Amino acid sequence: MINEIIKKNGITYGVMIGIASALITATIYAVDLNLFTAWWMGLIGIAISLTISIILLSKTKKELNGVFSFKDAFTTYFIAAVIGILISTFFNILLFNVIDPSAKDTLSELMIKYTVGMMQKFGSPASVINETIEKMKLSNPYSTVELLKGSVFAIVISAVFGLIFAAFFKSRTTQE
Repeated sequence: MINEIIKKNGITYGVMIGIASALITATIYAVDLNLFTAWWMGLIGIAISLTISIILLSKTKKELNGVFSFKDAFTTYFIAAVIGILISTFFNILLFNVIDPSAKDTLSELMIKYTVGMMQKFGSPASVINETIEKMKLSNPYSTVELLKGSVFAIVISAVFGLIFAAFFKSRTTQE
């Protein structure tokens, strides 16, 4: 059975991560869709999520009086990460498939322009650029199915971060 402190903190901070992510997405949507192609916006989102996660693990370890096993640290982080990802994904599904489905098309065009610009900067041949454009036009990264697939990928990546954080935050053994 999961410790109540771990469960409570994981859920609470997972909701915080999900709401923060949804607010970032809503702000970008309201301000300028071009910001979805800005690499630094992704870094801001990751930084906020990681900061909340560090606060979560520090607080939980303190509430457990410093006795924080690897498994407990991982479980705490993973609960929060999964809840945060699910809330964020649900918000994105609502925004891009219910509230404003036309934003998907605008974002797809922006992503194509951004990708073409980057490929040209790196000297990619025109044939490769054209092939990439065709593939991008066939995909719909903001569809419900693709957003759900992306959430599964995000959960896997979060599990890796969870392992790293758990190793860092676990209690140090006093036995030698």
